[in-house]
Order: sequence, then C-alpha cells, then structure tokens
Amino acid sequence: MSHYPNLLRPLDLGHTVLKNRVLMGSMHTNLEERGDWNRVAEFYATRARGGVGLMVTGGIAPNPEGGVFPGAGGLYSDKDMAHHRMVTDRVHEAGGKIAMQILHAGRYAYGPDCVSASAVKSPISPFPPKELDEEGIEKQIADIAATAGRAKEAGYDGVEIMGSEGYFLNQFLVTHTNKRTDRWGGSYENRMRLPIEVVRRVRETVGKDFIVIFRLSMIDLIPNGSTFDEVVQLAQEVEKAGASIINTGIGWHEARVPTIATSVPRRAFAWVTQKLMGKVSIPVITSNRINTPEVAEQVLAEGCADMVSMARPFLADPDFVAKAEAGRGDLIAPCIACNQACLDHTFQGKVSSCLVNPKAAFETEIVVEKAQTVKTVAIVGAGPAGLSTAITAAERGHKVTVFDRAGEIGGQLNMAKQVPGKEEFWGLVDWFRAMVAELEIEVRLDTTATAEMLEGFDEVVIATGVTPRDPQIPGQDHAKVLSYIDVLRHKAPVGDRVAVIGAGGIGFDVSEFLVTGESPTENLPDWMREWGVTDPAENRSGLAPEGPQPEPAIREVTLLQRKAEKPGKRLGKTTGWIHRASLQMKKVQMKAGVNYERIDDEGLHISFGEARERPEVIVCDNVILCAGQLSERSLADALEAKGVACHVIGGADVAAELDAKRAIDQGVRLAAGL
Repeated sequence: MSHYPNLLRPLDLGHTVLKNRVLMGSMHTNLEERGDWNRVAEFYATRARGGVGLMVTGGIAPNPEGGVFPGAGGLYSDKDMAHHRMVTDRVHEAGGKIAMQILHAGRYAYGPDCVSASAVKSPISPFPPKELDEEGIEKQIADIAATAGRAKEAGYDGVEIMGSEGYFLNQFLVTHTNKRTDRWGGSYENRMRLPIEVVRRVRETVGKDFIVIFRLSMIDLIPNGSTFDEVVQLAQEVEKAGASIINTGIGWHEARVPTIATSVPRRAFAWVTQKLMGKVSIPVITSNRINTPEVAEQVLAEGCADMVSMARPFLADPDFVAKAEAGRGDLIAPCIACNQACLDHTFQGKVSSCLVNPKAAFETEIVVEKAQTVKTVAIVGAGPAGLSTAITAAERGHKVTVFDRAGEIGGQLNMAKQVPGKEEFWGLVDWFRAMVAELEIEVRLDTTATAEMLEGFDEVVIATGVTPRDPQIPGQDHAKVLSYIDVLRHKAPVGDRVAVIGAGGIGFDVSEFLVTGESPTENLPDWMREWGVTDPAENRSGLAPEGPQPEPAIREVTLLQRKAEKPGKRLGKTTGWIHRASLQMKKVQMKAGVNYERIDDEGLHISFGEARERPEVIVCDNVILCAGQLSERSLADALEAKGVACHVIGGADVAAELDAKRAIDQGVRLAAGL
C-alpha cells in the first residue's frame, strides 16, 4: 500500500496520463544563458529519473522585449530549436514529461525595450515600459503563440503560459498597472481579454493533444489587484479558451508580503487554491511552501487541489518522488526555503543551485561516483561542512568516522533552528541524522579529537567551525554581557531591555529570537495577521485593509553595528527585506556607525562617527555580543605541525556569518574528489 496514495495517483489528462500528482514547478536557473545545453538537459533528466510526474522549465522568452533581461533564454530560431530538442530528448529517455514555460516579463523585463499595458514603471526595475498600441499587442500574442508552436516542434509535452507573479499578462489584468481606456483596459472583461486571447491562440497553434497550463495569480497581494470573483471569472474563461490545467501563482514580485521564504508557514496558500476547486472542470494545481510528501499528501487529501507544484524541493533532492514511493521520506533532502543559493543566485545572475544540495544545476561538474580505492576518512566537526563531507564520502564507499566534542550532530544549525521563522532547520538536522544512520557512518560525539587520534587515517578533514570574535569593548566581562551562543544554544535568561552588538545575520537572528513569543511560522492565522494577508473574496488582492498586525514584541531591543551603513544591507538579496521589515514591525531600534565606548551597570555607552560624537547610553538589562566570528583552526595547526596533511573546510577555513551554503558546497566538492 502506498504511503502517499493521493500524491502518487496518476492524473489522466485525456490525451496523456501523468504518472503522479507531482509537478516540478518552474525555476529560472540561469543555465540556459550559459550556453551549455548538455548541462541544461542533465539538470532536467536527473529530475525525470527521480520520478516527478511533470516538469516545467524556467521561463523562456517569446521575444527579446519579453525576456527577463537582455540575452535571456528564448526559443526564436532553428538553433534554439536544436538546443531545446536536446533537453526534451534527454528527459524522454529518462522516462519523464516536460513542459516549457513561456514567460513574457512585461515591465519586469530589465531592459530599455520593455513593454506593458501602460507606461507604469515597476518599483523593482529602473526601466519604464512602453505602452503597447494595438499592433504591438497583436505582435505579443502572435509571438507567444508561435513560441508555443516551436515548443511542440522541439519535443515538449506542453507549455505553461505565465500569467501570474506580476508578469506581462498579469499587468493587463489589474488597474494597478493597466490604465488603458481602449478594448484592452477599463472593465474587467476588457482587462482579461489579453490572457484569454493568448490561451486561445496557443491552443489553436498546438492542437488538442498538447498540455497547456495557465499560471493564474490567485492572490495578487498588491494594491488594486484582482478580487477573487475576478480570479474565478478568469479561470473559467481560460478553461473555455483551451487550457488543460490551471496552476496557482501567489503574489507579485513587488508585493511586500513574503510568499516562499523559510519564515512563511508550510502550505500557506493552499486554502486560496481550494477556493477555486469546483469552479472549473480542469485540474487545478496548488503551490508555495510545500516541501515534504506528508504536506503534499495532506493538501491533496483535503481537496485543496488536484495536483501539487513543488519547485525548490527538486533542487534539494531530485529523487524526491522515488524516495516517497519507496516509503523513505526521511531520506529526502529537505528544501529549507532559505533562498540563499536559488533565488539569491537567480537575481544576481549566477547559476541557481541549492544550499542543501550543491550538485543541483552542477550535475555535470560535481559527479559523485564510487571510489576506485576505499579510504578511511576522519572528519572533525559534525556541523554542515563536516556532515556533507561525510555523507558524500560514504556514498562513494569510503569508511568515514566523524568526531565532535558536542553531544549532538548539527553544529551551528542547532542554534539557527531556535530562531523563529527558521523552524525548517530542525528538518535539515533530522535529515543529516537519517543519512548518517543509513550510510552507517561512525559518529563519535562528546569527543575532542587530537592530532594523535587522527594519525592513522588516509584522509583528515577539519570542519571545526568558528569561535565568536572578541569585540574588545571595555566592560565586556560585566555580568549582563552574553554571547549569541549563550542565548541560542544555552538558553541563558535574558532581561526585558536588550542591546545586540552586531547587525549581521546573527544579530538579526538573535533579535528575532528575543522579540518573538510564539512563532507565527507555526501558526498560519497569526502569520497572516502579522503580514496583513486576508481572503481575496473579502478584500481585493488579499490585503487586509488594516494592514500588518504583528504581535507586540516581548522585549525592547536595540540592534547596533559599527559600519556606517543601513543595518541588514548585506543580508540575502531576496530575504533581507523580510528580516528588516519583521524587526521594524516589532519596533526594534537600529543604530549604525556606532562606537562601543564601554559597558557598565547603567548599560551600553556608545558614540557615533570618527569624532566619537553624540554620546548616548543604551539602558539595558543585557548586552548580547554578535560581533562576528574567527576560524577555529587550532587542530589544523597542530596537525600541520606534526606533518599530517589535512583538508580545512567550512568556518574553519573562512569565518563568515555561519555560511552553511559555502560550508556544504566545500564539503560535497571535497568528498567527490577524495
């Protein structure tokens, strides 16, 4: 009997049958723009071999003006056709099905030739769009339909028409961006004319035996977005126009509500999709923050959708479905929705990958094969760097022993998981534990490794992490001073008024820990109130009229930094704004350009600038030090002194803001080459 009967049940679309109810949602990886189409093909084929029912590619532009940036991947020519045929052939050889997403960015296109319904500039792009005339609109429709035809010719099983997230078709739908008074604007019937005509022309071009998915924005989360009645009306008209499936889009890119970050509750928007169920007769897909087979199964069992879209979980583990089918959900590497290696990379023009699985999008570069010579490998440190090395080395057949002076594995992840909004890190530590057991890796906890203990191993890896940097503040030995380790790991009691020294990632995490009572990430109604999200059937666009209503902070916190720049400026590109907004809603005071003069019974004495002006006292019960880290290299130095070669990775190599992304990447790459 299947562990996940709804998730693994086939879906009959009439002309074709999907082997399960799992869609790998669209992700732009920037691979197409690198020109290595073998690498693109292997990325998708790896996931096809993992058993997913249907995949959707990253967005492919129908014309140059619709590309998300100049030179973005497209399907314009015979040369393009050959590249895409390489992808579809490889996927079909692997037993998979794949649809190509047609993405016209409209005013989100990062270039001077962008076009839209009206000349309303996006807040996330410096380029104002050109308002299309009648001829220009016809050109966009024709280009999208022609691209769908080329996709079919290139061997795709279907296309997804991107009509959500604030892209081109979405821009015609709402008065926020559509100020027209002709037949493409004004009434909702006019504003939805474009997406309906696009679907109709695409279906006309590709014929009946071809999957046409329409990605529909179910909740816009921007001012003057769609009502839910309009969403239903559009869905019904899109079905009539020839769509095979409706997929859920959540929020515009410019929305000030997080939708896929780790602090968003799991399945946070499945209820929105459920409201459409029964209103159309074609299958409906739900999406966003669904990252385990258990959550996906529950969503389907409750009738929230006919199918589930998961995107980044297939970066974390391409074998997600195969492991679910085998009843080994505990071995699925979890997507923790951190955005650090996926979306942050996408918006920086880098190849998107995964913090948990750095092989993602690097399948042809990081090849993990059985070792020709089995070695004994000692790894000191059971944090993310050491554990990723251990797992990859053991998968290759090496005999691995891990040492750690702590009583549990996970290293600094055990502090990260204590932070409200980072509950997914519990699952990451659980996965490491399951993999260590599955691969029979020997782990010696409560053990301080010495150079003598490591002399007999073929390979020695030092992943001993970091130690807190000494900020050298007069009075820092005062009883009210704590380190972030005291707070997050040892749960030292903290008073009602707190000064946090250091406004990097750790300082923000500690502040979030200090001001938050019950984590809203664990309670969807609380999270919705905190961010001002409501039912779009009651309030247009799903924005609560009263705005965000967070719970009051449980402490008074002042966050300080020496750098004379905006606190949090160096946080993640796609998540930094969430962390800043969250603390601002909790009325955390932030001060930059600070000199720390001294700490005494009164509190923290500071001044500003090189001239040490404007002296001030932060009256507080506790001062918490989050002032950076130093590499813990003492064991590596001792080994080198004895002439024992070793590999130094993770924080022990470079101390930087508990960087698990770099640590895991280093560990996997090292072990792949041992």
